Amino acid sequence: MRRGDGARAPGGDGGGPRVAPGNHRCQSDPGAGRESTRWRRTWTSSWMRWSPSFADQTRSAETFKKEDDLDSLINEIFEEPHFDKNRFKLKSKSSGNTSVRASIQGLGKSCSPVYIGGSTVPCGIGTNTSQRACDHLRCIACDFWVESYDDYRWDKSCDYLFFRNNMPEFHKLKTKLVKKTGTRAYACQCSWRTVEELTDLQTDHQLRWVCGKH
Repeated sequence: MRRGDGARAPGGDGGGPRVAPGNHRCQSDPGAGRESTRWRRTWTSSWMRWSPSFADQTRSAETFKKEDDLDSLINEIFEEPHFDKNRFKLKSKSSGNTSVRASIQGLGKSCSPVYIGGSTVPCGIGTNTSQRACDHLRCIACDFWVESYDDYRWDKSCDYLFFRNNMPEFHKLKTKLVKKTGTRAYACQCSWRTVEELTDLQTDHQLRWVCGKH
């Protein structure tokens, strides 16, 4: 044996590099890799089938945010110091039924024919059988409500400018009102009348007064 030659290690091939025990490189198993890949695909497809999509999650988040914002806005409104919660309280069905029913029945009724009259003539909805003076008169010329004053008459010095400048302020109009029992003084911004007897407005063609509904 020549110098430098050594005996071969048992089981060694003598040709490759020697590797210390415990440092052998791991070799991948092709079968194990395919099984792992198949398991990952199965788990991913199952998760995608049962979990909501990203778009659905985004829409749900936006919906919840809008609902939270709406709730916060409602709470802020009700917490305002000047907010009157009593306005939104509903009355019981048994309270005020009579007055509500009477208001509904009388709503929107018009006089036919339309009467005016003195202070002795009762006011209300005028009909052929119930001759009452209309107390909801409106002038279609000046678009003012007609005011009436029982037991007064207009002074003869009244003119158009007086009513144009002073209607409907009573403290200004009373300077031209004269006390007279049994009469009723009517006026809008453009016309005026002193009436003592029941009068059908159709007989006075100068007046543009109509029933404004009761």
